[in-house]
Amino acid sequence: MTLSRRNFLKASALAGAAVTLGAPRVHAAETGLLKVGLIGCGGRGRGAAVNTLNADPNTKLVAVADAFMERAKGAVEGLKTQFEDRIDVDGRIFEGLDAYKSVVDASDVVLLCEAPGFRYRSLAYAVDQKKHVFCEKPVATDALGIRSVMESAAKAKENGTTLVSGLCWRYDLNVKDVMQRVCDGAIGDITSARLTYLTSKLWTRPRAEGDTEMKAQVRNWYNYAWLSGDFNIEQHVHTLDKGLWAMGDVPPVSCYGLGGRMQRTEQPEYGDIFDSMACVYEYPNGTTFYSYCRQQDNCWGENQAYFAGTKGFASILGRGRITDLDGKVIYEQERVDSDMYTLEHIEMYKSIRGKIDTINNGDYMAKATMMGVMGREACYTGTKIKWDDAINSDKSYRPSSYDWDGVPWNMPDENGRFKIQVPGLGQVYHTVTR
Repeated sequence: MTLSRRNFLKASALAGAAVTLGAPRVHAAETGLLKVGLIGCGGRGRGAAVNTLNADPNTKLVAVADAFMERAKGAVEGLKTQFEDRIDVDGRIFEGLDAYKSVVDASDVVLLCEAPGFRYRSLAYAVDQKKHVFCEKPVATDALGIRSVMESAAKAKENGTTLVSGLCWRYDLNVKDVMQRVCDGAIGDITSARLTYLTSKLWTRPRAEGDTEMKAQVRNWYNYAWLSGDFNIEQHVHTLDKGLWAMGDVPPVSCYGLGGRMQRTEQPEYGDIFDSMACVYEYPNGTTFYSYCRQQDNCWGENQAYFAGTKGFASILGRGRITDLDGKVIYEQERVDSDMYTLEHIEMYKSIRGKIDTINNGDYMAKATMMGVMGREACYTGTKIKWDDAINSDKSYRPSSYDWDGVPWNMPDENGRFKIQVPGLGQVYHTVTR
């Protein structure tokens, strides 16, 4: 039988319905005060706190946590300049790798914005405590974490608590408009897609005097695969998610790819992540996604999702456009104002307060992250990987323990350099030397 995108949509809808039938509903009073806790006080964490306080006027930030106290206190001071009367964290500013528990215990709603390698732990604890959750992307950095997230998402449905994903394009009004048209068949059945996130290098952070190796890597978390997942997961997950979305949230069956480091070569602070990856994702009906992501300075950039179908073509970001097979424009979007970062929080509070059906984004946020993990491993190893093998894998780059005495799997050599994955060598790693 031919497997079309519509068959995928139907299968996905049935699978989702099976999980949600009979789930209880846990709602806050429509005007009751909601206590919010923030875990992870970097730029995205501070931004999420601003978004959440703007989204619902009857919220108050009551607890914050970060691996580093100076960052937690800095976030509080910054937020007080905007929301002085809605910041009440006296005695509830926590530091360390287990501080998330104290924030969850003090809160009704929890914002999970810590390094992705820790996120699955915070989510599991918050759901166990029946708290409402905003969970930034990506949700984990390996299949072990993603399976934990799937369990947490299922438990949140059983609890009737809200779980909103930081895959914010799902809440953008303009992207939702054109993606809905694609999902409704405006270009026919999807035959291929080109998914890009081509940008410049992001930040690094130097070691602080006295840091253990564990503390140094957590401080510089973006640059280590066990903490960020590598950049095609931490950043490119947004574009991979648009591909997943177009296929009714049904993931591909296999993936192969290539990647490496061309600019991230000399400085030890670049850790062990790549700076370029290209992957091919395959569906059983022949639909193929071509994924390209890069973080290199002084190069051409693009962040876009293009889809080709049996009836036409679509481009999603910017001014969404749909054309027929001859290139004739059949829809060109009139853009509207859309602050997706705030909108996702507005919808979260509507869900929490019972104004709309309870939101649970757990399924697609786990699958989109898993697409990134599968692509990373295909690039790292040079092998073709099947979805079922990837999602059931126990391969991980986690440290010996989640505390400051833990030993990261990738320790620097005498020159401060780290082992770098080399495709074709299986589980053998290679230290870059120049």
